[in-house]
Amino acid sequence: MVKLNHQRRNRALGGLILASCLMLRSPDGAAATISVSPGADNLGKAIALAAAGDVLHLSQGIHNGPVVIDKPLSLLGQNGSMIKGSGEGSTITVAAPDVIIRGLTVTGSGTALATMDSGIFVNKSGDRAQVEGNRIEGNLFGVYFWGPNDAIMLGNTVIGMKTHHVNSRGNGISLWNTPGSIVENNDFSFGRDGIFTTTSRNNIFRNNRFRNVRIAVHYMYTNNSEVSGNLSEGNHVGYALMFSKKLVVRGNRSINDRDHGILLNFANASVIEGNNVKDGKTKCVFIYNSNKNLFARNRFSGCGIGVHFTAGSERNIMTANAFIANRTQVKYVGSRNLDWSDKGLGNFWSDNPAFDLDGNGIADAAYRPNDMVDRVVWAHPTAKLLLNSPAVQVLRWAQSRFPALLPGGVVDTAPLMTPPQQEISANWKMNP
Repeated sequence: MVKLNHQRRNRALGGLILASCLMLRSPDGAAATISVSPGADNLGKAIALAAAGDVLHLSQGIHNGPVVIDKPLSLLGQNGSMIKGSGEGSTITVAAPDVIIRGLTVTGSGTALATMDSGIFVNKSGDRAQVEGNRIEGNLFGVYFWGPNDAIMLGNTVIGMKTHHVNSRGNGISLWNTPGSIVENNDFSFGRDGIFTTTSRNNIFRNNRFRNVRIAVHYMYTNNSEVSGNLSEGNHVGYALMFSKKLVVRGNRSINDRDHGILLNFANASVIEGNNVKDGKTKCVFIYNSNKNLFARNRFSGCGIGVHFTAGSERNIMTANAFIANRTQVKYVGSRNLDWSDKGLGNFWSDNPAFDLDGNGIADAAYRPNDMVDRVVWAHPTAKLLLNSPAVQVLRWAQSRFPALLPGGVVDTAPLMTPPQQEISANWKMNP
C-alpha cells in the first residue's frame, strides 16, 4: 500500500508541472529529490506538492516567479538556472524555517520600497535560512532578512539597480531584527547601500566586498555585532556606524572612498582595530558625538583629513595608530585638551619631525597635530604655501614654549617613531 501511494504521488506531480520530474522517496517518508524543468508555473506547483525537507533541483532555463516557500525545502540550481519574477513583489519569499537557496540566478523583483520588494525576502518565519552561492541581479533589494533568527547569506554576487536617483534603489541586503544572522564573503555592487542593518543585534558581517554603492556597511540601532575583513572601494562611505554600541570593527579596508572611510555617529563602547583607510578624498575617519570607543592599530593614510573629531565625543582612546601623509592629520572642533596616547603608547605621525635620543621608539617631545598653524591653514588654505617658511617655524616654536596660546586641542604625549604593526590584539580593554 505504501508503494502504491508513492507511485500515485509521482504520477500526479509529473502531470501537474508538465515537466521532467524525478522524485525519490524512501518508504519511511524521508526527503525526496525532485527535478524541476523551467517554464509555465512548474516551480510553484513543485513547491506546493513537495513535502517538508524535499530537495528541488532546478534545471537550466528560466523558472517563473514569484514563488513562496512555506515549508522547509532546498532549492538548488546549476549553471544557467534562473528564477525570474514578474516585476511585482518579491521574486522569492521564504516563509518557513530551514530553507536553503543555492546556485541560482534570481532577478525580476518589483520596485516598490514600501513593500520591500526583493530578489529573496526572508520573513519572520524564516529562521536559519541559507542563501548561498547565488547571483542576485537587478532587484530592488537583493536580499531582505525581515525578522528571522540565525539566517546566513554566504558567497553570493549581488548587483543592484543602477537608477539615476540613489535613494530610489534598495540595498544589497537589508536586515531588520534578525539576531544571530551572518553575511559573509559576498560581492555587492550598485544599488543604494551594500549592507544596511537596523534594530538588530549579534550579527556578523565578514569578508564582503563593496563597489559602486553609497555606503558599504550602514549600521543603525544594531548592537553587540562584528564587522571584520571587509573591503570597501570607491564608494561614498565605507563603514557608517550610527546609533549603535558594543561593535567590533576589525581588519577592514576602505580604499578611495569619497566622503568617509569610517564614520561614527552616536556609536559608543566599540573597538575599531586594525583597519586600513587609504586615499579617501575627504576624511579617513569622522567621529561625531561618539563615546568610550577604542581606536587601536589602524592605518589612516592619504586622506584630505585623517580624523575629524567633534561634537563633544568623550573618553575615546587613540593608541598605536598610524597617520600617514594626510593633508590634515587631525581636525578637532572643541576646546578640551585631549591626549591621544594610552599607558605610554601614542601614535605614529608621518609629519612629526621628532628625535628619539634614548632609542625607546617614543619621540622625545609631545606632538600636537592641530596647532595654531593648522587652524590658520583651515581658515586660509593658500597659507599652505608658507608652511616651510621661517615665520611659520617660529610660530610653532613659540606655541611649543607657551601652550596656552592654543586653548584646547589634540596632543600626543608619546608619539611613535615608526608605524606600529597591525596585528590584532585580544588584550585591549575598554573603559567601563
